[in-house]
Amino acid sequence: MKASVLFSGGKDSSLSALLLEPFFEIELVTCNFGLLPTGEVAAKTARELHFSHRVLSLERNILEKAYQMIVSDGFPKNAINYIHEKAVETLASDPKVKFVADGTRRDDRVPVLSTAQVRSIEDRFGTQYICPLKGYSRKAVNILVERYLVIEEGPSESTQKADYETELRELIRQKQGEEKIRELFPEHIQSHALARKERLLK
Repeated sequence: MKASVLFSGGKDSSLSALLLEPFFEIELVTCNFGLLPTGEVAAKTARELHFSHRVLSLERNILEKAYQMIVSDGFPKNAINYIHEKAVETLASDPKVKFVADGTRRDDRVPVLSTAQVRSIEDRFGTQYICPLKGYSRKAVNILVERYLVIEEGPSESTQKADYETELRELIRQKQGEEKIRELFPEHIQSHALARKERLLK
């Protein structure tokens, strides 16, 4: 069986793929709006993790609506959750995809789907949605990441990644400039997976 794991190149989606690997054939899927070459960043990481990878093109109007949401709200939560819902829907709508997975943790607020949203997607598309990290706290995830992955971490604006936020930030930059990005996004640390530790040790 194949599982399609939404993949940003960060530690959570990378760890999710590792946890599913004993049970599924894994493909990593990075969503892209065509604003930045985020798929290339993710593809390189996928090769280092020894998983197949593809880029899923999302409609530009999804990003534009998310932009309107974040500007209206003054914070990114609802905008990023909206993009995530549309990403899961788009991937689930592929008749060849039977299992969709992501890196959502137990305590996450962004990105996350409600139970009602998950059931709706599964009912409409006949696809099963899996969150391998849903029972894991941030601390537990970090323990597993320390054991199994080599990662780098740093501020969002300087860390290579391929998540929804990357292109949303770029759209804001194009429309309103760097200062608006700093106004809308709180400072936080992002991760980028570099390799599997056990492969380095062999």
